[in-house]
Amino acid sequence: MGRVAAIARLSARGVVAVGVLFAIQACGPDARRAPGGLMERQQTDPAVSGNGAVLALIVDQRGRPTVQLRDLRSGQPLPLRHLNGQQPHSSPSLSWNGRYLAVITQRGNRRMALIEDRLTGRAHPIRPPGNHDPIGLSLAPDAQRLALQVADRGRWRVEMLDLSGLLEPDRPGGLRMTTPQEGS
Repeated sequence: MGRVAAIARLSARGVVAVGVLFAIQACGPDARRAPGGLMERQQTDPAVSGNGAVLALIVDQRGRPTVQLRDLRSGQPLPLRHLNGQQPHSSPSLSWNGRYLAVITQRGNRRMALIEDRLTGRAHPIRPPGNHDPIGLSLAPDAQRLALQVADRGRWRVEMLDLSGLLEPDRPGGLRMTTPQEGS
């Protein structure tokens, strides 16, 4: 009788566990496709701005990995001024409002990080300390720091760069500290 009771308890626990899993799934939020979230080409390395309004991703453009920006409200592509002809691109990262796009580019046979200020139209090339090749990057939401993964003598390491003397902060709500003329 003891063995039958133990099996009954285990069976009851299994039914309860399955019931709890179904209840959790039924109560959980449904993930659904957001507007502007479906594009037809090969895509990699997605990055969303902190406010959720801009998407950066790498698409295959004539056989070359190319960064593309999209306004997620309208689904429309957003223009970039400084990245044509510097493919392949990789590792895009956006600031809070999408004002700054950081990406790894190629100039000649050297890889480098580049930050495009979409508000002022300026490009800011970033050379890693020691002139090492960048592998990946992540821009802080306020654009004041950049984590840069570099290759150094066959090993990867992360360098933290202070951008506060180079870039104006990109604050939530789009608050500006200076006008474009003052930043010149």
